[in-house]
Amino acid sequence: MASNEDTPDTTSLNVDKSSNPPNEGYEKKCIFCKIVHKEMATEFLHADEEVSCFRDIRPGAPHHYLVVPTRHVGNCKSLGKEHVSLVEKMVETGKEVLQRNSITDLSDVRFGFHWPPFCSVTHLHLHVLAPVSQMGFMSRIFYRLDSYWFITADQLIQRLNSLG
Repeated sequence: MASNEDTPDTTSLNVDKSSNPPNEGYEKKCIFCKIVHKEMATEFLHADEEVSCFRDIRPGAPHHYLVVPTRHVGNCKSLGKEHVSLVEKMVETGKEVLQRNSITDLSDVRFGFHWPPFCSVTHLHLHVLAPVSQMGFMSRIFYRLDSYWFITADQLIQRLNSLG
């Protein structure tokens, strides 16, 4: 696990949200929209015009991050083929944040989404979990591969690419 000295301080990342009107790509009741628009105090591990990353408040692994689109996007079941690049960007961002936190063994990492109706928040969010080998019993169930409630990022991309 990386020390705080090794992790860049991104709490004050300046992502200008003023160019987006609050109602464009923003759901006022969505907790992730509030976080991304800095209406709730959160330490950002990454933030840019497309995606933001922050720690999960109920971590399922020593490193459990959420990568969310800046604009409100529904859950993974509502996505179309045009969202493939967004999902790929979310995965790349998750990998970059892991690497900045000294996680380099990507074979012991899980990237995925909860499949509706098993989503606690309807704003699209990628779970980035590492190391998977250190996940507890309940986390192994919640983020289980080949289940009907959790889909890996690769499975979602494959599904989206197969859409007409």
